[in-house]
Amino acid sequence: LGALLLPCAVDAFAGSRVATARAAPRGASVPAAARVQACGILAVFESTMNADDLRLTALQLQRMIRHRGPDGSGVHLTESAAPGRRHVVAHERLAINGGVGGNQPLYSHDGLAALSVNGEIYNHVELREQLSDKRPFATGSDCEVIVHAFREYGLDVASKLDGDFAFVIVDEKTGELYAARDPMGVNSLYFGYGEDGSLWFSSEMKAIAKHTERVMVFPPGHYYSSRTREITKYYDPDWQDVSAAKNALDLPAVHTAFEKAVNKRLMSEVPYGVLLSGGLDSSLVSSVVAREFDDPKKLKTFSVGLEGSPDLVAAQRVADQLGTDHYSFTFTVQEGIDAVSDVIYHLETYDVTTIRAGTPMFLLARKIKGLGIKMVLSGEGSDEALAGYLYFHKAPDGTALHEECVRKLSMLHMYDCLRANKATMAWGLEVRVPFLDKDFLDVVMRTDPDFKLTKPRDAPTQNIEKWLMRAAFDEDQVTDGKGPYLPDEVLWRQKEQFSDGVGYSWIDGLKEHCERVVSDEAFSTAAFRFPHNTPQTKEAFYFRSIFAQHFPQWSAAATVPGGPSIACSSAVAIEWDEAWKGMADPSGRAVGSHDSALDAAKPKEAAATA
Repeated sequence: LGALLLPCAVDAFAGSRVATARAAPRGASVPAAARVQACGILAVFESTMNADDLRLTALQLQRMIRHRGPDGSGVHLTESAAPGRRHVVAHERLAINGGVGGNQPLYSHDGLAALSVNGEIYNHVELREQLSDKRPFATGSDCEVIVHAFREYGLDVASKLDGDFAFVIVDEKTGELYAARDPMGVNSLYFGYGEDGSLWFSSEMKAIAKHTERVMVFPPGHYYSSRTREITKYYDPDWQDVSAAKNALDLPAVHTAFEKAVNKRLMSEVPYGVLLSGGLDSSLVSSVVAREFDDPKKLKTFSVGLEGSPDLVAAQRVADQLGTDHYSFTFTVQEGIDAVSDVIYHLETYDVTTIRAGTPMFLLARKIKGLGIKMVLSGEGSDEALAGYLYFHKAPDGTALHEECVRKLSMLHMYDCLRANKATMAWGLEVRVPFLDKDFLDVVMRTDPDFKLTKPRDAPTQNIEKWLMRAAFDEDQVTDGKGPYLPDEVLWRQKEQFSDGVGYSWIDGLKEHCERVVSDEAFSTAAFRFPHNTPQTKEAFYFRSIFAQHFPQWSAAATVPGGPSIACSSAVAIEWDEAWKGMADPSGRAVGSHDSALDAAKPKEAAATA
C-alpha cells in the first residue's frame, strides 16, 4: 500500500466499556458523555489552492455528501508550514446524540489539532479516564476523546479505539495529518492525491473522484500519517492464521460476547430500531435488544420485501413473539428497478450481489428515516465469521473453511459493510453491526473451525449452517428467565441471502429486465467497453453501464472488486465443487444445499408429501 501512496507528494509531507457508557433504552436519559457523531467527512491536505478557492471547493464538495449528515456543517481552514500550501477539514453532521450542539470539527485543548470524524467510540469513557490530561472536554461527543488521545498516544491512537469510525486529524502544532479507519471497515473512507501533491479524503468517492489523479479505498484497520508517509496496519488479529483457531466449543462465551456487542451499540439520544429480516442474524439482534426494554413495544423493528416474501412472513413471526412495534414495508419489482440508478450512485459499486441486496435496503432506509428514526442495528457480518453462506456446506475441512472466513471478513468493507453503510446513510440513517465487534470476532474466530462445518441433516449437531450461533441462543442457554430468544422455526431457519429473502421474484424480475434492455449487440462490446472486471452477464453489464455514467474515472471502476463468485463465495472457494466452475450467479439458490435445490432434486412422489 505504501508503494501506491503519493509519489508526487512526498516533499509536501515533511513537516470494557464501563456501565455508564451504555445507553439506556429509548426514552430514558443518556449521559452527555455518550453523544455520537455519525456523519460525512472531507479533508484536503497540502493544497496549493488559495484560501478562498479551497474553502469554496470544500463547501461545494460537502454538498455531495450532505445526505450523510443533514443536521449541521463545519469547515476548518488552516495554513501549512510549507509555503503556498494549506489544509481544510470539513464535516457534515448527523445528530445521533447531543442535540443542536456538538458540531465538528472537534479540537484539541489548544485548538491546534482539528478532527473530522464519522463514528461511534464505544470505549470513550475508559479512554477519557486513562488520559493524563484531565482538562474538561469541550463537547459531550464520544468522539472528542480521539483528538485528545492523539496528542497522548500519537500514531497508536487508532489501536486504542473500540468502535466504528473513519476520521482525519490535521495538527497545526506539528504540521501532521493522521487518518484512520475502523478494523472491519464498517464506516466508509476514500482517499487520493491531486495533481499538486495534495492529499484528499472523503467518506464517499463521489466527493473527490474528479479532484484526484487516482481515487482509492482506504483500507480498514489501517492508519495513515504524513509523518511516516505510509499506510500502516494497526489491526492484526492472531486468528487471521488458522493456527490460532484452536479453542474448544464454548457456547456460553459466544452468547455473552454477542450480548455485549449488541448492548454497547445502544448509545443513542434519538429513537432507534432494528432491521429485522426474519433471518437468524437480524432476529437475534432484535431479540437481544428487546430484552433491554421493560416494554418491548417501545422498540421499533423494520422489514422489507415483495408482497408475501419469506422475509416478511418470518419477520412478523419474530416481532409477534418479541412484542416489538413492527413495520413491514413492501415494494414492487418495478419500484426496485426504478431505484437501481440511485442505488448505484449512493453505493458506488457495480457488484451484482451488493446492488441486488442494496436496493431493498435503500428503499427501506427511506421509509425508516421518514418515521423519525436515525439509527438502526443490523445483522451484517455473521455469515462471514460463522461460515453462514450455503456454499460453506462444501468446505472440505475446517482449515479451508477458516481461511475462507478470513478472506470474506477481509473483503467485507467492499461488500456488505459498504452496502449497509451507504444504503442507510443515503437517507441520513446510521447502521450499527454487532456481529463485527472486535471482541465477538475474537471469540468465534478463535474457535476450532471444525465446529463451523456443516454435517448431514440427520446429524445430532452441526446439521445446519451457523449451528454454533443457533445453539448458543437455544433454550438451554437462557439464563435470564425471560423465555426463549427466538421461535424454533426462526432460530433453525435456513440461511437466505437478503436479496433472495425479500422475494425470489425480485432477482428474477431484475434479471429479466436486464435481458430485455441490454441487446446482444451491446453485450458483445463488454470486453472493449470494460476491460477491467468485464461483465459476464447482461445484469452485470447493465449495472456497470450505469456506474460508468455516474463515475467515468478509471480509478473509480478499480475501487470495485471483481472475479468469479458462487453464492457470495470467494474465487478460491469455487474450487470446492467442480459443478460451480463456470457459473456466474451469486444467489444462494445457485448452490445445491439450498432448500429449493434439494426440493427440486426429490422424486415427485416424495416432494408431494414433504
